[in-house]
Order: sequence, then structure tokens, then C-alpha cells
Amino acid sequence: MERGLGRHFGLSIMTTLLYRGQQYAQHKEVAPKQLVELTYRRTVYANNKLKAAQAHPVLTYRGQEYQK
Repeated sequence: MERGLGRHFGLSIMTTLLYRGQQYAQHKEVAPKQLVELTYRRTVYANNKLKAAQAHPVLTYRGQEYQK
């Protein structure tokens, strides 16, 4: 299994993997995946946080109802 920089630079480096104390080598190719870029949208996050703060759900704990 290719790990680290080898995957990005086309190097075929096989490493020994460890699972529950047993070492093994994976003998299959890594499936190509399309990269997903995560983004941070400040306004979306802030709006959702504000909506959650304004919501007044009735919560129940051991039969006792309360509001946050």
C-alpha cells in the first residue's frame, strides 16, 4: 500500500502494515480516487451556529424536561 509522498510522486513504495500486532503487506493496488477539496465558509457556519443558538428545543433527561 502506498503511503505518504510516494503516492503523489508516482513512487511505488510498499510498506509493511501492522494490524493487532501482526505485520502484513497489502498486495493490491490503491484504487484511484478523485480528490475532494474541503472548504470553510465562515458565513454559512456562523448562520447555522446562530440558528442553533436561537432554537429552544425541549430536552428530556431521565423523565425531566428542560430547555437549553
